[in-house]
Amino acid sequence: MIAAVRPMAALLAGAALLLTGSGLLGSTLAVRGQIESYDPATFGLVMSAYFVGFLLGTYLAPNLIRRIGHIRAFAFYSSLVAATVLLHAIRPEPLAWGLLRALTGVALVGLYTVIESWLNAAAPAAQRSQVFAVYMAVNLGGLALGQVLFGLSDPASFVPFSLVAVLVCLAALPVTASRMTQPELPHSPRLALPTIYRTAPAAASGALLSGLAMGGFWGLGAVYATRIGLDVAQVATLVFLTIVGGALMQWPIGRLSDRGDRRTAMALVSLLASAVAIALALAGDHDRHLLYGLFFVYGGLVFTVYPICVAHLLDHLPPEDMLSGCSSLLLLNGVGSALGPAIAGAAMERLGAGALPGFFAIAFGLLAVVAAGRRLLRHRERSHPAHFHPMLRTTPSALELLPEPHATDSDARGQAGKVSA
Repeated sequence: MIAAVRPMAALLAGAALLLTGSGLLGSTLAVRGQIESYDPATFGLVMSAYFVGFLLGTYLAPNLIRRIGHIRAFAFYSSLVAATVLLHAIRPEPLAWGLLRALTGVALVGLYTVIESWLNAAAPAAQRSQVFAVYMAVNLGGLALGQVLFGLSDPASFVPFSLVAVLVCLAALPVTASRMTQPELPHSPRLALPTIYRTAPAAASGALLSGLAMGGFWGLGAVYATRIGLDVAQVATLVFLTIVGGALMQWPIGRLSDRGDRRTAMALVSLLASAVAIALALAGDHDRHLLYGLFFVYGGLVFTVYPICVAHLLDHLPPEDMLSGCSSLLLLNGVGSALGPAIAGAAMERLGAGALPGFFAIAFGLLAVVAAGRRLLRHRERSHPAHFHPMLRTTPSALELLPEPHATDSDARGQAGKVSA
């Protein structure tokens, strides 16, 4: 594995620094928003703006990268992120933050697209799974390290914003200094959403509903923690444990989904996640260790739902449609992520902090019903058996690293071949 990723060390180093800064920024904004007396409904809208920008950026980034190249695009987007991050501390008003969060979303998806499309072009066909696994480990590790830095910071000061800007600028150094050949960025088509739903209703529903819940967590999880009385270090611990749980449970739950009907695994995981969320709503802040343990288990469950959805969709798509189908599923998940913070924030404003885990419980409870209903309604053989891959929702370029979107009928799904746009 080391030999497979050594030529891409510069890109992975840039990704690690970038994700560390992103993880630090999300928690800093949540706690700083409380210091600035943002109500949950307003802050939910502010955080939704980030995901709206993220979706917009998926359309804008490819054209810019094709026009000016990967290295200059990375420098461009890094400068934009650094500027918007610093402006958060200068202008902490809700309207300004909403605009800045949207710009940050546009810029970060541009940076992810540069890294992931470059990794995709550089990864040898036989080693895509290894490269993808390392990249996902870097993603989760960077997000977790960001929480460690947050626990050591003072969100009321300018320092954490400056540190995020420094990390983003440092991320540009190994990428812009790389001697790797810049690739051509291919067009990433999308299947029509109705086609995705007809092909795999459980996958489409799972992508949307898990997006709602995960958007609520990333946007308001730290707000929830501060509202129930946790200090900065405790907020960092809570988010850190959620991410670690998500990283550790990917492999065993993935093996479970590979061995049987994925809708059964989706229903079981979603039902358990809903039950844990209900326990969180009931537990409140009475026992900190219980709270940490529940969030660890919750993260271990919910971080696997979107990968199960992707694998279920790949099971039923012909090879030539796999990449475009995954791209459309990503869009559905992004729409859910954009709506989640706004809906959860409004619920928290009316019902209090406990409304956030209640929101999680409803979203995953609905998904459990949908997945179980589809499983009981119709038995399906896998037309194109795929494998579960641990993943986070980033950009369509990351999906190109999966072996499945490159497989064809003639290669028995063992050899990877480039899917032509």
